[in-house]
Amino acid sequence: MNTDEWTQTLGVGPLLGIAAGAIAVLLVLIITLRVHAFLALVVVSIATAFATGIPAGQILDTLTEGFGSTLASVALLVGFGAMLGRLLEVSGGAQSLTDAMIRRFGERRAPLALGIASLLFGFPIFFDAGLVVMLPIVFSVARRLGGSVLLYGLPAAGAFSVMHIYVPPHPGPVAASTLLGADIGLVIAFAVLIAVPTWYLTSYLYGMWIGKRIVLPVPDILGDTEADQDEQPPSPSTVIGLLLLPLVLIFANTGLSTAGDAGWISTDAGWYDVVLTLGSTPIALLITVFVASYVLGTRRGKGMAVVERVLDSALGPVCAIILITGAGGMFGGVLQASGIGDALAGSLSDLGLPVIVAAYVIATALRIAQGSATVALTTAAVLVQPLVADGAFNSVEVVAIVLALAAGSVTAGHVNDSGFWLVGRFFQMDVKTTLKTWTVMQTTIGLVGFGLSSVLYLVA
Repeated sequence: MNTDEWTQTLGVGPLLGIAAGAIAVLLVLIITLRVHAFLALVVVSIATAFATGIPAGQILDTLTEGFGSTLASVALLVGFGAMLGRLLEVSGGAQSLTDAMIRRFGERRAPLALGIASLLFGFPIFFDAGLVVMLPIVFSVARRLGGSVLLYGLPAAGAFSVMHIYVPPHPGPVAASTLLGADIGLVIAFAVLIAVPTWYLTSYLYGMWIGKRIVLPVPDILGDTEADQDEQPPSPSTVIGLLLLPLVLIFANTGLSTAGDAGWISTDAGWYDVVLTLGSTPIALLITVFVASYVLGTRRGKGMAVVERVLDSALGPVCAIILITGAGGMFGGVLQASGIGDALAGSLSDLGLPVIVAAYVIATALRIAQGSATVALTTAAVLVQPLVADGAFNSVEVVAIVLALAAGSVTAGHVNDSGFWLVGRFFQMDVKTTLKTWTVMQTTIGLVGFGLSSVLYLVA
């Protein structure tokens, strides 16, 4: 028997009880008993699979599928991003760009500058890839100016999250727009109008507030760089060029995909798939690492052996991050395979709520139940699709519903979300602190976005 043939027989109540119990046990293991997060996630995932009735012969496949699918999207990005970050740090490039930013914007506006830069980078780049590329700059600014790393890290991480959730061409809003028949151009326009103030309120202002109350040192996850940096660092323009390279490649991929889907260019052309491949996020970062190895390494007189040691030193510290993030995806995969999210969403869809409220509530429930924002957004869009098809909604109202779905899909990210572990481990926060900072910020991103989407819906 495979999981496609298996039917969940437990009701919504028992399934929710199992999910709540699993999360509670996980928190006790990690916070109270100090069990390593990777081991705790694997153990709780296995126990949850048995408790929800997943066939015993399929449990291992369910675990490895959730683990492997998360690593497929995270491991290459984190690995290449860490290499690029280490090159920028050791060469002094991160410090060079930091000095230029502080001269241009001033010390007090450094978190704002980091956040705005992340908003721009976050338009075409996925959340996890953008975060690992920006980390060396964030850490360098934090070292230079002092104070909690959260003052600088949360505005940047929040910017990538907001753009990833609300703004096409990211996969969640694109899928929801397609399913509900929303105009992509209108979705982009209104998504940006909602994303920017949402980021300012929930990521920048909140990051400044919580960063003064929770003081965390700058992590050494990218290495202790002060003793290693070159005496003559590369120019800020060189560093900006390296950071823009993956942006340009990924943007070319996005633009070509959009043009091909719209029929503006032929997707049968031989060069089309080649350019798409070169512009895919892992390949774009790989190309950037090679270019950075030359520009920051061999061209500046460093031998290949030195460059190899620098790159190798980047991978050790992030191995734990990759494994824990994969285990978080495993836990989310078990919850998804067990049908917990579908059962909860199905019961909510029968409550007779206004469509925009139902969209937000269903997406939020799916997000809390199984972790993945993209899965929550796409699945919730499928569930509300009949409601939208049967209603007489104008084009702007449909856009507002799409954005409400997006708002729900980001709300309350916690221990079953791989992004929770990615952010927590990169900033070297324990689980309790990650819940108090990242989970709270994600929830406010959802609530503010839903509020603004509701205003758009009412005035449309």
